[in-house]
Amino acid sequence: MTVASALAAFAIVALLMTLVPGVDTALILRSAMTLGRVEAIVAALGICTGVFIWGVAAAAGASAVLAASHVAYQILTYAGAAYLIFLGSQMIYRSLKNKDVEAIKVDVPRSKWRNFTTGMVTNLLNPKIGVFYIATIPQFTPTGTHSLLMGVALAAVHVLLTLAWASVLIIGVKLAGRWLSSARAVSWMDRITGTVLVGFGVKVALSRP
Repeated sequence: MTVASALAAFAIVALLMTLVPGVDTALILRSAMTLGRVEAIVAALGICTGVFIWGVAAAAGASAVLAASHVAYQILTYAGAAYLIFLGSQMIYRSLKNKDVEAIKVDVPRSKWRNFTTGMVTNLLNPKIGVFYIATIPQFTPTGTHSLLMGVALAAVHVLLTLAWASVLIIGVKLAGRWLSSARAVSWMDRITGTVLVGFGVKVALSRP
């Protein structure tokens, strides 16, 4: 297996993982609808940063410790679950409290950094991403290749695919902008996204390593 073929094969696996609806998709859609295109891009960059950090950490062997330590895995799992449930509950509460778009679109500059941090932390507190990398990196690292550099390359492929999918989602929201910008649509998006986050949080908390 050459480096090029390894990257191409990994891209297929990473693409399938990226396209599966989940927390990342919900966060990007919610940001695009309630805050705007720039904020959604910032959220996507935060998500990509978390993905890239996990890829490099897995290649460096950090996630091997996580996979080997049941206690460390459980601590990270419960921390991630609590964070997702907190975010989801906050969105649901805000959607019920704020009835108009202007009330939701407050403090935009601060929201940009909040979106970036939310996307990054959500991924960093998801141990399954680390397990995904520790399981795939050895399979897609050709013999004689530096594992750390290959891990960085694989993570970069995953990041590019994530950005491409985020762009598709953001463009889709823009095309349906008039309807999606209504106060009713914004409120319902917050409720749906919040429910998704809470649901994933509960699922993560109850999952087995």
